[in-house]
Amino acid sequence: MNITKQNSIAIYADGADIEAMRQMAKLPEVTGFTTNPTLMKRAGITNYLAFAQKVVAEFPDMPVSFEVFAQDQAEMQAEAEILSDLGENVYVKVPILALDGTPHINLIRTLSAAGIKLNITAVTTKEQVRWALDALDPEVPAIISLFVGRVADTGIDPTSFVICSSTMAFRYPNVQLLWASTREVDNIRQAEQLGLDIITVPPAILNKWVTRRDLTPVDVALDTVRGFAQDIESLGYSILDEVEAISAR
Repeated sequence: MNITKQNSIAIYADGADIEAMRQMAKLPEVTGFTTNPTLMKRAGITNYLAFAQKVVAEFPDMPVSFEVFAQDQAEMQAEAEILSDLGENVYVKVPILALDGTPHINLIRTLSAAGIKLNITAVTTKEQVRWALDALDPEVPAIISLFVGRVADTGIDPTSFVICSSTMAFRYPNVQLLWASTREVDNIRQAEQLGLDIITVPPAILNKWVTRRDLTPVDVALDTVRGFAQDIESLGYSILDEVEAISAR
């Protein structure tokens, strides 16, 4: 299989609200989707397969990632096979670790060897990246999702983790590295600058990026003070009037 790396970063929308996905698909910058159990719970999804089938039917030409829900390895394998069969554009998300902290290396190796395109998720260390790279079949496309935002949430600078991961993955043309748990618009620039292939972005941040990316710092300042002024007007605050009222008592 001839697989080549892309030169610029791909942007995937992150979510499980079908209407929001439709809106995000209209953006020319958005070329794929990712989902996860938490997003499905938030979106009120009650039938996983029905949702997944609908997504594949509506976006057949866009890569989309669906996650296995089981914890038992045999059940995870069965779920992965079902999800993979939904469409050629489906990547099956498998967490790098089991609940007891052991890596899912054997499961990843088995599924990848069977030709299932995987998205190895919840990856937070360079050791976990190495485990995934060693287990993945070099002829089968795969994604490794680096949970950069969650690493940064601990107060640790994730830059070294991302650079090391990118360096290791460079020799694996079938593997794309994905920046996950995006926290702000500037993460898009950071992810591309650090050599990642994909960044997955929630709709709220995507909308902010699309509507505000052409603003200058002065525009941002003006927009901010105008917003303050509107809120002050709506609240009816007047410090001077309040001081006069107190003095008149």
